[in-house]
Amino acid sequence: MAEILIGEDDADVRKWLGVALETEGYVVRSACDGEEALAAVRERRPDLLILDVMMPKMSGLEVCRAIRAADASLPIMMLTARSKDEDIVEGLGCGADDYVTKPFSMKVLFARIAAMLRKRDVSDIAFAFSVGAHSVDGKTMRVTGRDGSSEPLASREYELLRLLYERRGEVLQRDWLLNRLWGVTFYGNTRTLDQHIALIRRKLGGDAERIETVRNVGYRLRADRVRL
Repeated sequence: MAEILIGEDDADVRKWLGVALETEGYVVRSACDGEEALAAVRERRPDLLILDVMMPKMSGLEVCRAIRAADASLPIMMLTARSKDEDIVEGLGCGADDYVTKPFSMKVLFARIAAMLRKRDVSDIAFAFSVGAHSVDGKTMRVTGRDGSSEPLASREYELLRLLYERRGEVLQRDWLLNRLWGVTFYGNTRTLDQHIALIRRKLGGDAERIETVRNVGYRLRADRVRL
């Protein structure tokens, strides 16, 4: 059974979410503040970590950054009421793989959790490739420029960039990407995908323009000058 750690300071939310996840067959641990959540991860690494952003002692963002400094592959989901674009950018930018805003559908939440755990199980993490002058390494989960500058990649960023690379030259539709990476059909709001693309572009620096936006359709990694 997959083990999920919940970092949430609201006792009621912590309780009913834990019960719901246990009903789905998961083993659940919980922490009531950021420091306790970080200590629980270091004591025994869970299969997935769910973090509220606003917690006492350490915020969910601080916990996420601390974990990513040592562990690039632990699946991390932010579960929060903060839903502005800048909040989503900050959450994904600190290394979270998914960002879910409250209120949310339990059915959708379970689908996202299942998708994150499935990706953990089947991903070939060691695959490496190049985008222009940048090399992408799935083993170290980093993107490195020709000048040696390096940026960490969250697992969802790596998977998204790898999909674009493997099907470079093709236009990949938003819905297809969301279903492949998040495991659930999204209607209307695709900010999570768009924010991941924005973060990847920032890490690609001068090669950012190789990821092209196809208006009202999706994204494409330009095939020219992309090499192994």
